[in-house]
Amino acid sequence: MAYIAPETRLRELTPVPLLVGAVLGLIFGASSLYLVLKVGLTVSASIPVAVISITIFRLFARLGGRDATILEHNIVQTAGSAGESIAFGIGVTMPAILILGFDLEIARVLLVAVLGGVLGILMMIPLRRALIVAQHGVLKYPEGTACAEVLKAGANAESRAAASDAAKREQEALGGAGTSARTIFTGFGIGIVYKTAMSALRAWKDVPEKVFGAPFSAASVSVEVSPELLGVGYIIGPRVAAVMFAGGVLAYLVLIPMIAYFGSALTTPLAPEARALIRDMGPGAIRNAYVLYIGAGAVAAGGIISVIRSMPTIWHGLREGLRDVSNSTAATVRDTVRTDRDLSIKLVLLGIVALLVALVGASPLYVGGTGFGTRIAAALLIVVFGFLFVTVSSRLTGEIGSSSNPISGMTVATLLLTCLAFVLLGWTGSNYYVTALSIGAIVCIAASNGGTTSQDLKTGFLVGATPRSQQIAIVVGALVSALALGPILLRLNAAGTVYVSASAIAADAPGGTALTSGETVDVRTLARRESVDGLMADGSTDSREYWVWHKQDPSGGNAEKYLVDDAGKPVYFVDPGINGSIRKLANGQDVPKFDAPKATLMSYIIKGILGGKLPWGLVLLGAMIALVLELSGIPSLAFAVGVYLPISTSAPIFVGGVVRWAVDRWIARKHVGRNLTDDELAAEGDKSPGVLMASGYIAGGAIAGILIAFVAGVPAMAGLNRAIEAMSANNPLFSGPMADALSLVPFVALIAVLYLTGREKLLARPATGPS
Repeated sequence: MAYIAPETRLRELTPVPLLVGAVLGLIFGASSLYLVLKVGLTVSASIPVAVISITIFRLFARLGGRDATILEHNIVQTAGSAGESIAFGIGVTMPAILILGFDLEIARVLLVAVLGGVLGILMMIPLRRALIVAQHGVLKYPEGTACAEVLKAGANAESRAAASDAAKREQEALGGAGTSARTIFTGFGIGIVYKTAMSALRAWKDVPEKVFGAPFSAASVSVEVSPELLGVGYIIGPRVAAVMFAGGVLAYLVLIPMIAYFGSALTTPLAPEARALIRDMGPGAIRNAYVLYIGAGAVAAGGIISVIRSMPTIWHGLREGLRDVSNSTAATVRDTVRTDRDLSIKLVLLGIVALLVALVGASPLYVGGTGFGTRIAAALLIVVFGFLFVTVSSRLTGEIGSSSNPISGMTVATLLLTCLAFVLLGWTGSNYYVTALSIGAIVCIAASNGGTTSQDLKTGFLVGATPRSQQIAIVVGALVSALALGPILLRLNAAGTVYVSASAIAADAPGGTALTSGETVDVRTLARRESVDGLMADGSTDSREYWVWHKQDPSGGNAEKYLVDDAGKPVYFVDPGINGSIRKLANGQDVPKFDAPKATLMSYIIKGILGGKLPWGLVLLGAMIALVLELSGIPSLAFAVGVYLPISTSAPIFVGGVVRWAVDRWIARKHVGRNLTDDELAAEGDKSPGVLMASGYIAGGAIAGILIAFVAGVPAMAGLNRAIEAMSANNPLFSGPMADALSLVPFVALIAVLYLTGREKLLARPATGPS
């Protein structure tokens, strides 16, 4: 029974909640983009957005304004949830453009985000009755159901008065529930202050590290003591966090020291490394040259296995969706009940046709020799794969939740099938790289947004919302996020970009590997000029414009970007902020870098199939690792991501998982007399204040990281940076023999606050009544 009855009229799709939802969606979308670039993961934003909405409007009412109804709060969370799904799709795919050797142009990013976001929503609309209504009680939609409970608990007096009699009796039986946003706002503030002190003011070292010597040479352990990664670990839970950290242990305490041990006697470089000897390489260099390919192979195999494992569900969902689309179409015309009113199916079909036309005519999605026939084929592939994986994503979200939905695996499958189709048609080579990636990117965003849309519609179904209003709200939220997250992505890359003298590169300085000494290029083959937009490795400045040259690595490694003068001589090697290697300048300044693990995987798939150049031996080793794990009953995808990521990233996630494990044990003891099932205990853990504090950590730390990255290269900050450098040089928490140990002290305090909040020792919610 819906909380608000179908015949009840209550304020719903009004301008202020729609605006608030779009703004909150942008904030959480930006933090999700930051996370997916760092670790390849995001967390659902629906519940935090709902809690913040309740608090904002309640505060507004106390100041003399009008409080929002439960249906208006639902519009806020619906519009706000779109940012996270758009951010995931952008972060998983678009950085691969850089790795493949093309410019990350704003028009291309915006087109992919807008077309994918809208396509996912439109394709989900005809499936609503089949998945949300007909499967009610079968498909649980855990996050959507939890969000509905939050909205019910925070309903204002007007909403409670308008609730159905059955809903009132249910709330009375439950005795009410407390919904406090104080916890999430506190976590947000702690995250911002902590991250700013650590990363901007250098109050303590951000990555304590221990590198071992003989007989365990090249082995190392490290931890990035950041609030956002700690929060991610708490939310995803101990099981996934531990499996991911195990992948990091294999990479840094097994594979890297093993490669160093067996390669120490070599007198020539070992492919794919072309210049350095293994005995002269540190842990980071060995990881970049060899282990990244092993990790990419493991991630690819894990993604494919996850899709294969889901094939029964995929087939069932597709069959049911196709069967019920015609019924849903007829019902749209026939039904007039408010809670069963969708956007017109004619409008949906017209929208899909318009998207098809846009896909064919969108020139930024295609590069090189891709003619009109290629564009039509690409558009058709997007629609076919889009409908398939939107249906699959929507159903899997209902069964296992959005956090466990294997969107990246679906993207891998899309890229594999697309690339194989291109090979059969003879469309190989770098001309077709961007076309294949654009198909995968749009399908990825569509599948991600389709799953989010279905989750929001489930929340609306439970609270008694009008589907049409929600569908409009999520379109608005998706468009706002799509238009804003593209520029944020480009700025994050520019903020971490480092320009290194090409002469230093030729002299074997850290940086590029594909350039040979004295190499030049014919500038007549180059199409674009640009000036320096980032940090200069030597601290100099340069306002001149240069030709842009992307050089492909013949060994199959990442393409490299150079700025060349009018004579065709390379002047600067451009190390990007995304997937770059230069993380510290000569003056000791840290450079904000992003590993973008999922995007790197996508680039490897495209290069391997269309380019035919990839160190397949290392990739297949990773695939075999994934196969061994699956045969052992261990989920390989999370483990593979851990192999690919730095151990400094997976370690704080593991710590967050341990904190969640400790809190969950306390919750089990607290409810020991109620004989709750494992699922019910898990639900209690998901509703604990620790989850809200962790969400605040994630949002605060990620937003601070974005702001710090944005101002890092601003010339006006040069004087402040020099003052900070001078202070940090004498700060024992940042430099000196005890810095690694002392920098753990603030992190332990952060852990303690999270644990005590989860135990309801800090910021405890009221036992009854909404706060």
